[in-house]
Amino acid sequence: MKEYLFSYGTLQKEEIQLDLFGRILEGSNDVLRGYKVSTIEITDRTFLSKSEGKYQKTLIISDDNHVVYGTALEITDGELLVADKYEPENYKRINVVLESGKKAWIYVAY
Repeated sequence: MKEYLFSYGTLQKEEIQLDLFGRILEGSNDVLRGYKVSTIEITDRTFLSKSEGKYQKTLIISDDNHVVYGTALEITDGELLVADKYEPENYKRINVVLESGKKAWIYVAY
């Protein structure tokens, strides 16, 4: 089944997609309302060992109608599980509705 994963950062990069999924994902520009991008410090040693930076972007709920621009990536169920393993351990995946009306997954820190 086709899923959508909303990316506003690293997963938009073709080299990351090739490394993780073995292919370049199809996607379209989209907007997420009611969230904003924030920076947090990552302490997950596995994530840091992949040469990712110590500080990463995450999404946080916003009361004041912020928007986040990104890409709605078409992804399979299996690839979604790969993405779960890629993200830091203190990130969780939640479902949202994008401005286009697509239901998509996002990762947020908790």
